[in-house]
Amino acid sequence: MLRLVLAVLLILPVLLSGAARADQDDPRLPALFAHLKTAESAPEARLVEALIWQAWSASADDEVNALMIRGVHALSDGDARQALTVFDAMVQRSPNFAEGWNKRATVYFLIGDFESSVSDIERTLQLEPRHFGALSGLGQIYLALDRDEAALKAFEAALAIDPHLAGVKAAVEDIKKKRAGEPT
Repeated sequence: MLRLVLAVLLILPVLLSGAARADQDDPRLPALFAHLKTAESAPEARLVEALIWQAWSASADDEVNALMIRGVHALSDGDARQALTVFDAMVQRSPNFAEGWNKRATVYFLIGDFESSVSDIERTLQLEPRHFGALSGLGQIYLALDRDEAALKAFEAALAIDPHLAGVKAAVEDIKKKRAGEPT
């Protein structure tokens, strides 16, 4: 618990420094990613991850922020068609906003259009190579396509950025057991 309090105190100046703009170019992100690698507990890592996602999900463009909110609401309501329409508009309005591409990739994944999802993940990673969420999603797609080696590579890349992804660690272990002929 003391470590978590210290982590918050270390992160607080980063948050208070503010950013002229948010998204994958947020100047607070390098410090957050550095802290993520050294987090000593799951709660500490979740806090840092949440701050990273918060930066990724914000744009200097208010219209893009409004689209993000509409798209996320559509996703949470289970309306993939509406979410896709909204995220299409977002990537058209702001083609350099990595999280727009990542959100649209998520919708494509959910509707089973893996090819489009992979394409959008590739664009996300061009804009934000540290996007552990996109890498994790890529691994899930490759698992669904029975491409274990590609999944393992994507998952290991995600873990190199965020070593605290429990679900990704479990997937890596399952793939390695499968490769060794052990039951998963």
